[in-house]
Amino acid sequence: MEQLSAAAAETLQQWLEDASIDEATKQELRDLKDQPKELEERFYRNLEFGTGGLRGVIGAGSNRMNKYTVGRATQGFARYLLEQHGDKEGKPSVVIAHDSRHFSPEFSLDAALVLAANGIVAKLYPSLRSTPQLSFSVRHLHATGGIVVTASHNPPEYNGYKVYNHEGGQLVPHEAEKVIQYIQEVPSLADVKKLTREEAEAQGLLIWLGEAEDQAFVDTVASRSLSRELIQSGIGRDFKIVYTPLHGTGNLPVRRVLEQIGFEQLYIVAEQEQPDAEFSTVKSPNPEEREAFTLAMKLGESVGADILIGTDPDADRMGAVVKDKDGKYFVLSGNQSGAIMVHYLLSRLQETGTLPSNGAVIKTIVTSEMGAVIAQHYGAEVMNTLTGFKYIGEKMNQFEATGSHTFLFGYEESYGYLSGNYARDKDAVLASMLIAEAAAYYKSQGKTLYDVLQELYSQFGYFLEKLESRTLKGKDGVAQIQAKMTDWRSNPPQEVAGIAVQDVLDYSLGLDGLPKENVLKFILADGSWFCLRPSGTEPKIKVYFAVRGESLSDAEGRVERLASAVMSRVDAQ
Repeated sequence: MEQLSAAAAETLQQWLEDASIDEATKQELRDLKDQPKELEERFYRNLEFGTGGLRGVIGAGSNRMNKYTVGRATQGFARYLLEQHGDKEGKPSVVIAHDSRHFSPEFSLDAALVLAANGIVAKLYPSLRSTPQLSFSVRHLHATGGIVVTASHNPPEYNGYKVYNHEGGQLVPHEAEKVIQYIQEVPSLADVKKLTREEAEAQGLLIWLGEAEDQAFVDTVASRSLSRELIQSGIGRDFKIVYTPLHGTGNLPVRRVLEQIGFEQLYIVAEQEQPDAEFSTVKSPNPEEREAFTLAMKLGESVGADILIGTDPDADRMGAVVKDKDGKYFVLSGNQSGAIMVHYLLSRLQETGTLPSNGAVIKTIVTSEMGAVIAQHYGAEVMNTLTGFKYIGEKMNQFEATGSHTFLFGYEESYGYLSGNYARDKDAVLASMLIAEAAAYYKSQGKTLYDVLQELYSQFGYFLEKLESRTLKGKDGVAQIQAKMTDWRSNPPQEVAGIAVQDVLDYSLGLDGLPKENVLKFILADGSWFCLRPSGTEPKIKVYFAVRGESLSDAEGRVERLASAVMSRVDAQ
């Protein structure tokens, strides 16, 4: 039988002896006494607070999401906020939101009560709200920071905890490193301060948010519409949208925004409308996957929908489905939706004479070059960041501080988009509005979004991308992922699928002024590329592929050959 490591056994014993830990948690751990492998997974480390915060499986243990790991993280975050902002006039404040997952309301309140005990005002949404609304609210309410309890589109057994700075962006590395240090310096779980709800409310340290903040968010997103007059002049009456919130937070804000700008025929997938922590109608609540749209496609066929839209549980990612020339459903990739939105946004600004001369589009290093080529066609400067919207937000802050550029659009291939300065995180509420109004605008010209995509390919080149990922869970999985990255780093290929490797970009060295990150990108002689990146939020290694072909069939052949050659080596390791 496997034995518990000494370090895990010691931490387990500390939890069992800690007077601040409730009896139900201790009993959950005692019930696992004959499962050393499970206990090892729960205690071989503290749940890692990465640059994106916490994310893990819910349960008892130092490497699990529970009220104790959330409390410890919040105690460290409170110390950081007091150090950064404690000497300013008035008490520091933090806005807190949560999604529809198991224990999300409880973890949100736990975090609020720890902040309150540290003299920080917690402004808490009482029921589920989207991640982009949290980012907006931090800025709108001039808060010192933000917390959102969510695990995005992870499986139901997960939850997570993301922290935001006073600008409404997720912490970038130099900020996160300080918070991580302070979390590690919390001596024990018993040292986490916490008030009761009654104490916090009585002292004015717990404030509940509501309709006023909701309306402010909806109004702000709706103000980003570029075709409201066209939609309200008639096309919005006949244009049919099917929308699924995939049991998450998008239902109310997406509907309110679409209705506010003039869409009248909005059909909600009833089976996926209500919050459901088990996400029981899908294998994964992820709009990146075609399967998530199965019910939406069924409803779309019955009502004759022009477009299908889906958002993930915390409504920061948006996926769209349109019909191709044969009338079959075509799921737009994040890169394709992004290219269409860049084209729509910049062409409309150009039409109306409002395209700024210093406009900038920001994308990530694993996002297709198609949107970049389109943006440059309209005279916009294109900038690349590491994966993670926090880096796009950081660039936006620089623009705001210096006035060097006007931010037009930021996006990443993983279905995250933003236009406008009202937030510092990707917003599926805004993206739902933009993709719907783009579809309505082009319909008024007799075109579908599929038609527009083909026109863009014809004009700018047949760009095609593919993503492969391998899930490697637990302690062993972490080691396997690291071994694969080490192998590719120390033994880079000279050629792949018969094409010479022209350049190897190792972002762990801090290239192009970007923070150091464990990412490898290989540029091939024909302009295609592939990139290996361990996920920051899931136990996965992700491999991205991108090509540019002479035709769509040529591009399809190129990307398949490239992916096959690379993945055969990845899987053999």
